[in-house]
Amino acid sequence: MTNYRFWINAPSSAEGVKVRIYPSADAVEPERELWLNSIANDYWERDEEGDFIGKFYTYEVYPDNKWQGLGETPGVFATAVGINGRRCAIIDMSSTNPEGWQEDKRPVVESPSDLVVYELHYRDFSAHPGSGYVHKGKYLSLTEPKALDYLKSLGVGAVQIMPSFDFATVDERYPEWTEYNWGYDPINFNVPDGSYSTDAWNPVTRIREFKQMVMALHGAGIRVIMDVVYNHCYNVAESNFQRTYPDYYFRKCTNERGETIYSNGSGCGNETASERPLMRQFMVESVWYWAAEYHIDGFRFDLMGVHDVETMQQIRRKLDEIDPTITMYGEGWSGGPCALDESLRATKQHVKDMPGIGAFGNEMRDALRGPFDNDHQPGWLSGAEGYSESIKFGIVGAIQHPDIDMQKVNYSDEPWTVEPWQHVSYVSCHDDMCLYDRLVASFPKANTETIVRLAKLAFTPVLLSQGIPFLFAGDEVLRSKQGVRNSYKSPDRVNQIDWENLKRYPDYFRYVEGLIQMRRKHKAFRMGSAELVRENLHFIDNENNLLAFRLNGEAVGDEWKTIYVVMNPYNKRRFFKIPDGRYTVVCKNGEIDFDGLATICGGNFRIEKQQTLIFVER
Repeated sequence: MTNYRFWINAPSSAEGVKVRIYPSADAVEPERELWLNSIANDYWERDEEGDFIGKFYTYEVYPDNKWQGLGETPGVFATAVGINGRRCAIIDMSSTNPEGWQEDKRPVVESPSDLVVYELHYRDFSAHPGSGYVHKGKYLSLTEPKALDYLKSLGVGAVQIMPSFDFATVDERYPEWTEYNWGYDPINFNVPDGSYSTDAWNPVTRIREFKQMVMALHGAGIRVIMDVVYNHCYNVAESNFQRTYPDYYFRKCTNERGETIYSNGSGCGNETASERPLMRQFMVESVWYWAAEYHIDGFRFDLMGVHDVETMQQIRRKLDEIDPTITMYGEGWSGGPCALDESLRATKQHVKDMPGIGAFGNEMRDALRGPFDNDHQPGWLSGAEGYSESIKFGIVGAIQHPDIDMQKVNYSDEPWTVEPWQHVSYVSCHDDMCLYDRLVASFPKANTETIVRLAKLAFTPVLLSQGIPFLFAGDEVLRSKQGVRNSYKSPDRVNQIDWENLKRYPDYFRYVEGLIQMRRKHKAFRMGSAELVRENLHFIDNENNLLAFRLNGEAVGDEWKTIYVVMNPYNKRRFFKIPDGRYTVVCKNGEIDFDGLATICGGNFRIEKQQTLIFVER
């Protein structure tokens, strides 16, 4: 017999809170019912003796003067659940630890700039019939040697897993994958989703297998960043928030007809109110729990601009207690107008007020490939004028830099980071066209050779920027989603990565791999300090308007004393005037070789159309 505490945050004004204890996750009737005691302001609990391991339970809150409950819920803080997350499970958490879990260590990272982040969805990564994976679409797919060897070979420093806590729209009872979803419809925020587990009925299995995945990636020297979605729920009425404390966790606003409605800054019909004490406490404790219990190394906050700055600051301070190198960044915008005042929101413009927290740089993204809201309009990759300054802004990590004319930068009229690693550099991610599809849409007459050249050119400033480079899984092999932009519920045949592309585009993969290795080997591309970047990275004006910059590698201890990167987006060859000296060409015409492709001296050097030239002084 053990003592178990049932507790919940619910209004003190409620008539009562009942606990129903079930013998199984799908039992029709409870075997016991208990009433909680109102202990303090908005806090109810009850200690009960019994053999509860293996049992399941729900709460039901009965509001003021209404002896009709709000509906059963596992509660907001559930850390283990049964099938489809309907009931909280009582388990021994120590039984979820795989062998060696206590010795699991985070891979050492000196600066966030040292990371190359690889965003993946379990099913996309492993579902293809020819992928060779045993545990297709499961957490365990990332424990297989095939996956670990590939990720190590590519050279990524962190895997950003798409939302993995328990979500609503994939029925865990049917593992045949009749449904697909990215997971941006959360129901239980502190439990891994069962659809990625080999046995969703067993509440221990999903937790153990998630931990096995984390431990395997750590063993390969790869950190794990988790995409977290605290800005909204699947729906309001059935959410655990609403069924425990009605209308407390959500913001409301007044529409044009004067009606009070749920604010929709999330773009999903509701937005949570992070500034309210219980929601703030929940977010802080939930993120801490994932870092402490699951050894998560970083967090990507979906629509971070819906949350308030103070909550994000508190999360950062709480994570620092565990490990200051745990990464935090997010989308520095919302999905629509928010009820919270703009001055309080954790948008990109307030990153300066959030030390240790970064944001995605959409200036670089849209300047490279074209605007987010027009799939057919190309950007700098087409050779169009007016985009270079925004790419330069991304290359320096959105810091204040004397070479950047902020009047020519899209979306931002002033620098928004303090340190370069607060900027996440990217050209594509899950919720948009993948790179290949975007290039095909923007350049409909281009042949495959041209698409490959443009893709190589697109990744050059991203992977050689001073921020945190971000790569959408499969873009390194020119994956296609058949032109589907928002593929959040498209089937596997749309979302899966066709790994045969490794054979179709081997030179392209080697180029991306080479850029990642170049970054890892050479400190000049990841200085990690705004002051060092201002002192040692300078852009070079030239008569052909090529995008070119020089790095003083010697000043930061790089074996390459001086590095020149020159990019030609034009559809014809251009010339670049090389300073007098003796240099080794390490990148030319889509090929990378650290030992050298050629030796050059001063004078005009020809750069072929849509190509990058990198030459160094050793």
